[in-house]
Amino acid sequence: MDDRFVLHIIRHMPTAGNEQRKYIGWTDEPIIATDVRCQISAKVVVGSDLLRARQTAALYFPEAIYEANSNWRECHFGDFEGKTYDDLEKDMDYRRWIDDPYQNAPRGGESLLVLEQRVLSALKRVSNDMVIVTHGGPIRLMLTRFSPIDKEFWSWSIPHGTGYQMEWASEKAFKEGQRCISLSAVLITANEAT
Repeated sequence: MDDRFVLHIIRHMPTAGNEQRKYIGWTDEPIIATDVRCQISAKVVVGSDLLRARQTAALYFPEAIYEANSNWRECHFGDFEGKTYDDLEKDMDYRRWIDDPYQNAPRGGESLLVLEQRVLSALKRVSNDMVIVTHGGPIRLMLTRFSPIDKEFWSWSIPHGTGYQMEWASEKAFKEGQRCISLSAVLITANEAT
């Protein structure tokens, strides 16, 4: 009997702010339109309540029911929202946050510890073979915490539109917070012309 537990996690498509390398946390920007189709299927998709996640899910899974949950939102960047590294590199609060994002928060924003609590709360509601459309921060957090590869939060590269499949030996292993046994990048999109 195969009782493996699998999650499919997808980062939303890019926005104009993302293209400008700005911190876009709770700013509700639309995606930059693309002609793509999804290589995987789903009847129900869960994810962030922000527009860019909802639009990505609608683009990839037009027939699916979308269940929005604010716990899947990106980190709240507070005063750093809408700014770039170049704008912030000399800001000492920014430097402290980059050096230890779990204990330090952007001014007026949230630490990764708070983000982690939100994401772990959202994970309690997922079922096997669930598709999740969310943001770079929640995905980095899940990979850091559950990947079989031990890497730091900032060392994960999560391109927009990228999908990951995480697999646990069982639902029990997942619910106990064990590291997954398999992590793979998944081809999510193909050009409409192909």
